[in-house]
Amino acid sequence: MTTTDGVTPEHVFSEHELLRYNGEKGRPVYVAYGGLVYDVTGSARWRTGMHERMHFAGLDLTRALRKAPHGLEVFRRWPVVGRLEVS
Repeated sequence: MTTTDGVTPEHVFSEHELLRYNGEKGRPVYVAYGGLVYDVTGSARWRTGMHERMHFAGLDLTRALRKAPHGLEVFRRWPVVGRLEVS
C-alpha cells in the first residue's frame, strides 16, 4: 500500500522528515510510537494536528505516552506508513 505522498509501510522516516507530517496546509497527520509511524489523518482527535492540547503531530510520542491512560491499542486502528529511525 502506498499513500498519496508515495510513502510505503517499508519507508524509514528520520525525526526531521516526520515533522513535515503535521497536518498543516493539507498534509497528512503522522505520529510515531514504539518505532512505527502511524497515519492518524482520519482521526477527529488529530484533526488540528494536535491531540487533546497535549501532543503535536509529526513527533515520536513513545515517551510522552508513558503516563497516558492508553497505550499501543489506540494506534492499532490506524495504518502503519513506515518506521522511525531514531538518531
